[in-house]
Amino acid sequence: MHRLRASAKLVVLALIGSSFAFANGPADARSEGVLTAPAAYQATSPPKHATRIGYGGAVTSVDPDATRIGLRVLRQGGNATDAAIATAAALGVTEPYSSGLGGGGYFVHYDAKTGKVQTIDGRETAPRAMPRDAFIDPKTGKPYPFTPDLVTSGVSVGVPGTPATWQRALDRWGTRSLKASLAPATRLARHGFVVDKTFHGQTVDNKERFKAFTSTRRLFWKGGHAPRVGSTFRNPDLADTYDLLARHGLGPFYRGALGNQIVHAVRRPPTTRTTKLPVPPGFMRAGDLARYRAINRRPTSVGYRGYRVLGMPPSSSGGSTVGEALNILERYDLAGMDDAAALHHYLEASALAFADRAEYVGDPAYVDVPLADLLSPGFARERACRIHENHALKKPTRPGNVATYDGRCGPARGVSEPAPDTENINTTNLTVADRWGNVVEYTLTIEQTGGSGIVVPGRGFLLNNELTDFSTEFVKGDPNRIQPGKRPRSSMSPTIVLRNGKPFLALGSPGGSTIITTVLQILFDRIDRGMSIQQAIAAPRASQRNTPTSLAEPAFVAAYGPALAAYGQDLAVSGDTYTGATEIGAATAIEFGPARLMTAVAEPTRRGGGAAGVVRPRGAG
Repeated sequence: MHRLRASAKLVVLALIGSSFAFANGPADARSEGVLTAPAAYQATSPPKHATRIGYGGAVTSVDPDATRIGLRVLRQGGNATDAAIATAAALGVTEPYSSGLGGGGYFVHYDAKTGKVQTIDGRETAPRAMPRDAFIDPKTGKPYPFTPDLVTSGVSVGVPGTPATWQRALDRWGTRSLKASLAPATRLARHGFVVDKTFHGQTVDNKERFKAFTSTRRLFWKGGHAPRVGSTFRNPDLADTYDLLARHGLGPFYRGALGNQIVHAVRRPPTTRTTKLPVPPGFMRAGDLARYRAINRRPTSVGYRGYRVLGMPPSSSGGSTVGEALNILERYDLAGMDDAAALHHYLEASALAFADRAEYVGDPAYVDVPLADLLSPGFARERACRIHENHALKKPTRPGNVATYDGRCGPARGVSEPAPDTENINTTNLTVADRWGNVVEYTLTIEQTGGSGIVVPGRGFLLNNELTDFSTEFVKGDPNRIQPGKRPRSSMSPTIVLRNGKPFLALGSPGGSTIITTVLQILFDRIDRGMSIQQAIAAPRASQRNTPTSLAEPAFVAAYGPALAAYGQDLAVSGDTYTGATEIGAATAIEFGPARLMTAVAEPTRRGGGAAGVVRPRGAG
């Protein structure tokens, strides 16, 4: 999601006296509610570039204001983690339907001093009191309709992990405090940003859901209409919330008054009298927030054609599924194939990896995930036996047997059809690198476009609906079934690629379960098909997730549909059932060249185009 934003220069020119000092001085000078934007103040747009090449650090995200804020942190001496948290906090302002304090995500970090890649699992958790039949309507004995009924509810809200992720990342790798990291986003929330067609359209798309809650209607449907294109949208409640966390840390959120407000909104959603949605209440309690922890995890790691690809382990399925598919593809000389043959193998490898994802991957605290087996070259050799050079597998195909594989061809194990995919496309991603060589890839979300639809009253942020990522019906043996305290399986795939132990590429994307295929296809296009990173991100996409048809963007169908039909590959034009969008993913990436040259890339057109920036553009100065 992209919008026009305020340039820092014009903000300074618009403010005088003490306001000038506030806008440019240290975060310590701020106090809650000290500054509000003048009534005549209007936000304006920073420049937006899909590709920027240069030195000294880089930031790329979906939003120009967020990218601008991250670059400013780098220019002021902050490192990649400092800039990533500041950028993420800004996205909580400008991308409130995709991310924010009420959600969660996964943070992947490369440390230039040690050469290590490490990760933080900030995924949301189910309340301890959540029953296995939480998604069943007691009035009918059947599952609630998925949308808008189930997602627009307290029962869909997981315990948020984003604030804990920010603090843990800063504690491990940052040089700035949470207070300093939140300061730029706080100013942005007070001053506002320019509403564009995407923000306006997504608000209109959520009209019924947002009008179901008094707090959400007051923030996003003020005056009885969606924010108009070109108007300035301000969120002083969120600015006050950021101020609260800046002064007192995470205590109020996880163990205090703010946490109690979250719990109250989940258990007694602030519905309007006129809503016709059922809005089932949730099961969260204060103790669930107090028990929440962001978790340090070892990344997944596979070798691919001389590169080392590191990703996010379970509770995400991103690293394991991308890694397994790459292991399968490495069996083939894809560079020596024509486009149709190479793409046929890409789609088949993805289907096989998704079959294994459904069978084996869940929260490792509750499921014995056979990660080493899933990423074993021997297992990949055996799975590659299922690919026919001339025709497609019948899908859904069966998973492999991690208990008996020997690297040779044999029958696949039997299994029932995987549970329906309920992950939504609306997430956000950012990529940051600093002048010292540290790199961050961070994917964060509130799940649905607009999350649960519930704004915490007076706090300015939406709560997630991440628990709908659990299987909607409880099936014994399903690794992603509902269990108290569990993290639902995710497809978020923040990825860092090393070459000779040094960063070569960092990338990630939003897109629900198509995140996996987006990251996989970009790597395939960049490494095997010889595209530049700019070309790989712009290239039309297709997503095969062990389903009878592969979703594909219209341009992909036009370019490759007839040739792939000869292999029996069935393509269906992608389309989000909620928004109607036909795009797959919205990636960001940074590629690293000689002498620390950085190529920062965002989407040129998807979701209105992204915003890439570098500290010192090549040829400048």
